[in-house]
Amino acid sequence: MTFTPYAPPSRAGRREWTALVVLLLPCLLVSMDVSVLYFAVPFLSAELAPSGVEQLWILDVYGFVLAGLLITMGALGDRIGRRRLLLTGAVLFGVASALAAYAQSAGMLIVARAVLGVGGATLMPSTLALIRNLFHDAGQRGKAVAIWSGGMMGGIAIGPVLSGVLLEHFWWGSVFLINAPAMVLLLVAGPLLLPEFKNPAAGRFDLPGSLLSLAAMLPVVYSIKEMARDGVEALPVLAVVAGLLAAAAFVRRQRTARHPMLDLELFRHRGYSGSVLMNLLAMFALVGSAVFFTQYLQSVRGMSPLEAALWNVVPTLAVGGMAPAATALARRVDRAFVIAGGFLAAAGGFLWVSRMTAETPLWIVPLGASVYAAGLVMVMSLGTELALGVAPPQRAGSASALLESGSELGGALGLALLGTLGNAVYRGDIDGAVSDGLPAGAADTVRETLAGAAAVAGELPGRAGEALLAAARTAFLGGLHAAMLGAAAVMVLGALLAAALLRGVRTEPPEPGEKAAGRGTRGKAPGCGPVTGGHESAGTASAAPAPVTRS
Repeated sequence: MTFTPYAPPSRAGRREWTALVVLLLPCLLVSMDVSVLYFAVPFLSAELAPSGVEQLWILDVYGFVLAGLLITMGALGDRIGRRRLLLTGAVLFGVASALAAYAQSAGMLIVARAVLGVGGATLMPSTLALIRNLFHDAGQRGKAVAIWSGGMMGGIAIGPVLSGVLLEHFWWGSVFLINAPAMVLLLVAGPLLLPEFKNPAAGRFDLPGSLLSLAAMLPVVYSIKEMARDGVEALPVLAVVAGLLAAAAFVRRQRTARHPMLDLELFRHRGYSGSVLMNLLAMFALVGSAVFFTQYLQSVRGMSPLEAALWNVVPTLAVGGMAPAATALARRVDRAFVIAGGFLAAAGGFLWVSRMTAETPLWIVPLGASVYAAGLVMVMSLGTELALGVAPPQRAGSASALLESGSELGGALGLALLGTLGNAVYRGDIDGAVSDGLPAGAADTVRETLAGAAAVAGELPGRAGEALLAAARTAFLGGLHAAMLGAAAVMVLGALLAAALLRGVRTEPPEPGEKAAGRGTRGKAPGCGPVTGGHESAGTASAAPAPVTRS
């Protein structure tokens, strides 16, 4: 297939900004599909009657497959073309959405969710890589990444709200079917507005490396989620060990393969490795805290799922302009200090939320969440922009995929570690309130979650039920406070690391006569070729030079 030659201008014009709007479609939908299912579980459970294990797979298989295939799909896009991979992913995502919407059994829904994960893994790195190829001016690329980051945050927040609205009026499958029209629009607009990019020197696809990356990510993400749910047990620990061994084999393969999937030299750049770490820490806090915030609104404040989802949107709306503001500020102040400031703002927000009680005025709650959300948006948008600025254009797909994989791993770690901390405090506090008269099964249910305690309390007579529910809410707040303090501590660590690792790193070549940042490298940046950047195939034309980070 012959593609129309396209050489991106040094500064993006109307075509490139219109193309960015098209790229927001998959960005919104993939992030929405992480959260859109939670409110639908009771409805699909009533119709499909999944077993406990099947229900867990329905919830988790999408994230497992998505995380496991990101690196593979990013490398594949570098070889076959990022637009082609994006459109292929749109077909998969749309078909799988329709299959999930009309699933007749739990098994069928699990398979459809797995295919959705495959589609999501093709879409996410493709969008970021195309942004890297479309926007070569560092200032414009910063704005584009800020808009992309806003789309990601918006999708995560809108998912539960859209789910609640659809479930009020339609059947449970509507939460999946909403994806199909958007994918059709992407398939129509994509070929018209998105130019093709690929790496002409990529060589053969590294199938053994792909399998090793899958074997590394899947067991680690699986074990982290299992330990967050059931504590430390033998099987999850063995899965972690297996994943780490596969990761070591993957790194060895990338060092020795003739055509590796990843350019490991990227990690010699403080800008890239530091950005991956910053995004991992930000997602750690964001995902790890979200479950506590949602439970607080529903189980402590007594909100319906739709009410809680609407309140969850407030922080997202409040910080909508923070990503562009952070990008503009980073043009005047060293981005290391802007990122560190974002981490410190997030730490302040988590400390604020750690003071919440059942009597806290409701308007104060989303205000505190807005503070930490604003800080995390600053961190993630600037970190993503910096990582894309470092990556050579011809490696943008695999570099974007690795950045996304780090974010997925950070979210899983946050859910596991902060969730474990909160649950440990909850169980320690609730033990004293569990009456000896409760049946063993009921006592275990009370110790598991606040929702379980509320269900048991509802079956107890009069004051006994009220006392148990009050004790469970107090214990939950103790766990919430501990988790928020843990998140705040990680944010302070992130601020220190950002100032140490990213200070002086830049995405533009220094002015003539100006000393390069970091190690003072002149002429070449390690692992990225000449400072003018690599050339990228766009059909038969080569892309304009792209600046890389001196580090």
